[in-house]
Amino acid sequence: MNFISKYFKLDNLNTNVRTEFLAGLTTFISMSYILFVNPSVLGASGMDTGAVFTATALASALGTAIMGIVANYPIGEAPALGINAFFAYTVCVGMKVSWQTALASVFVASVLFIIITALKLREKIIDSIPADLKFAISSGIGLFIAFLGLQNGGLIVANKSTLVGLGSLHNPLVWITIFGLFVTIVLMIMNVPGAIFIGMVAASIFGICTGQIDLPHKIVSMAPSLAPTFGQAVFHLKDINSLQMVVVVLTFLLVTFFDTAGTLIGLAQQAGFMKDNKMPRVGKALASDSTAMLFGSLFGTSPVGAFVESSSGIAVGGRSGLTAVFVAIFFLISMIFSPLLGVFTTQVTAPALIIVGVLMAQNTAHIHWSKLEIAVPSFLILIGMPLAYSISDGLAWGMITYPICMVAAKRGKEVTPMMWVLFVVFLIFLWVLNF
Repeated sequence: MNFISKYFKLDNLNTNVRTEFLAGLTTFISMSYILFVNPSVLGASGMDTGAVFTATALASALGTAIMGIVANYPIGEAPALGINAFFAYTVCVGMKVSWQTALASVFVASVLFIIITALKLREKIIDSIPADLKFAISSGIGLFIAFLGLQNGGLIVANKSTLVGLGSLHNPLVWITIFGLFVTIVLMIMNVPGAIFIGMVAASIFGICTGQIDLPHKIVSMAPSLAPTFGQAVFHLKDINSLQMVVVVLTFLLVTFFDTAGTLIGLAQQAGFMKDNKMPRVGKALASDSTAMLFGSLFGTSPVGAFVESSSGIAVGGRSGLTAVFVAIFFLISMIFSPLLGVFTTQVTAPALIIVGVLMAQNTAHIHWSKLEIAVPSFLILIGMPLAYSISDGLAWGMITYPICMVAAKRGKEVTPMMWVLFVVFLIFLWVLNF
């Protein structure tokens, strides 16, 4: 136990094994929905859903373990939402690219990722982002995941007239989220340790008692075979031989780059890791992220990256890589005890996302709203992430407008060369995605 404490620097980070365990369990439960959502989404491309389930669990476990052991951050890794939909519906269904070739594209993008990381280009980019924008990124991610929680809980639904609207209270599933949300709010205000996790447990029990969540028929089940997807990325590298596939590779690279960069900054900001506007050990965190994406493509899943739901574990006190190690262990266990995960539905985890969104939105207080040249790009990041349903798109809105606003305010000299590079890169990024 002393070795673990020293390795993960628990005393320096003012935490302990019990807190890290609870944080890891909370993060895992908040992330666990991806085990079921990812196979459903990638199944649209023709992939074997059982194999995708196993690939998702393995890629998440390995990537998260690397993040914890190498970078000592309490951040979970898993196939990212949004990019998996791009993989299935845009690349495979829309472009009629086989899922095997799409996996090969992810593999190539991950190799480029590793090269960029080794050159410390990603690190320089993250360090060059102004403090105000970093606070906006953190807060924007908070709004984004709160929106996810409201959507997952059925409190916010699609509306043809207004795009979104209030969900129906006649839907009994909505009451699981409402019950869990109020329990969590009360416990947090009372400063009860592990309030978010207790709220999820209470919500699942409420769902079972009301007949909206079924008890599992069995506790243990063997993990589905990985054979249908394993190694297909390497076997189909030869198919990356056209301009169309080059665009696909670049899109995977750009979207994952900025999604994970924004997520890492936001989570580090929430946990209080940022020092002098820089993220300590950011190089190791980025290397872990890139490696996770590489192994994910080999196992047979869409790009793996830092998961915003890690903020739920940070909110209950997770501060070291030990939290991530516990998350990885839970992902491995989930391969055998997958029927039990059905109890923690999206309605059960929704309150955690909403509450964490509230906590992360507090960073807006640090933004200099009185200066319009700062307020405009910061606001566009804040509003862009949830409305565009994309962390990377919200980043793009802010990064493109920031240099323009600074020049208009006659503060152009304060814009670093890297921020001008990002200005151009994000213009290209939006052009590639939308044309």
